[in-house]
Amino acid sequence: MARRAGSAVLLIRHGETEWSVSGRHTGTTDIPLTEEGRKQAELLQPRLAEHEFALVLTSPLGRARETCRLAGLGEQGAVDEDLREYDYGAYEGRTTKAIREERPGWFLWRDGCPDGEMPEQVGARADRVIERALEAGGDVALFAHGHVLRVVGARWAELPPAAAGRLALGTAALCDLGFEREHRVVWLWNDTSHIDPPPLAIEH
Repeated sequence: MARRAGSAVLLIRHGETEWSVSGRHTGTTDIPLTEEGRKQAELLQPRLAEHEFALVLTSPLGRARETCRLAGLGEQGAVDEDLREYDYGAYEGRTTKAIREERPGWFLWRDGCPDGEMPEQVGARADRVIERALEAGGDVALFAHGHVLRVVGARWAELPPAAAGRLALGTAALCDLGFEREHRVVWLWNDTSHIDPPPLAIEH
């Protein structure tokens, strides 16, 4: 990845888990990486070695912290509770297909989850993470989960949290956020070129 002038904020989704393969919503449940997920995380090392990070933040959940460690940044990683995954409440561990059998037309990014979060609540957490990244004074790496990182991407581009529904993100994918002049922009999204073959896209 060619380095440009100015700081970068890199978003890194954790590697594969059994629930990510099956499309189950994985929020607070601390599902470990599969063996393939650990390999995916290790393949991130050369992509991240180009940077000297002023700040490395990780979700408190094990799958994100393990990805951070296997990617070579474990010693720098600091836990940020705001990077925890979307709270799916009553829909934890369920697939969208199963949820829609009892709630036709359900859409996470519009409807949220009973006993869980609404997109605006996740957006407030994402805004705090972005503020912390902007204050770091250098490159930043954020290790977290598919849905919360999609919201970070949307909010970085100053879009509403629900716009994250248009930003698909695979396991162990890398995204590059930065600036074009004074404007916050997305330079790279959902890049899995370090993985061969790339992970299958799973609907959540």
